[in-house]
Amino acid sequence: MRFASTLLAGLLLWAGNAVPARAQVPSGRDVVSPAAFASLEPVGRGGSFQLAVVLKIRDGFHINARQASADYLIKTDLRSDGVAGFKIGDVSYPKGELHTFSFSKTPLNVYEGKLVLRMDVTALPDAPLGTQQIRMKLRYQACSNEVCLPPVTVEVDAPVTVSATANASHAAHPELFQSQR
Repeated sequence: MRFASTLLAGLLLWAGNAVPARAQVPSGRDVVSPAAFASLEPVGRGGSFQLAVVLKIRDGFHINARQASADYLIKTDLRSDGVAGFKIGDVSYPKGELHTFSFSKTPLNVYEGKLVLRMDVTALPDAPLGTQQIRMKLRYQACSNEVCLPPVTVEVDAPVTVSATANASHAAHPELFQSQR
């Protein structure tokens, strides 16, 4: 009996080593790391500013650009349903880059690496004072050369400090607001 148990354990161990482990496929949420920043600190009531959402895309993956190459592709989309005291404006998306992949006969317009999306915002005259959160939703589909993950929508919160006037406002994160990629 003891010999049979040892033999069975040995066979299971050998079988486990003989079959290569499959690489874990990440969740789409784990492929893109978004972070949000305001162009002014603090923002004065009645003042306009921008939010920058910085996306870091995991090596070996891409997401479709805003101007997707085909109608069936999931384009990158950033939006906000709005927050009391703020007027949400347009979003600026960088141009994508055309890349050829083994799964597509034509080059696709995609984002890779790091990119910055910018959203215009105005703090209304009655915006609440102090630290506020502007909640945004980012929708994208991450793909590698082997697999496209299901599309995901992730929430991105942008902390914004509101003051009564713009007197104390100064530029924040100028490296994110000087130019489009």
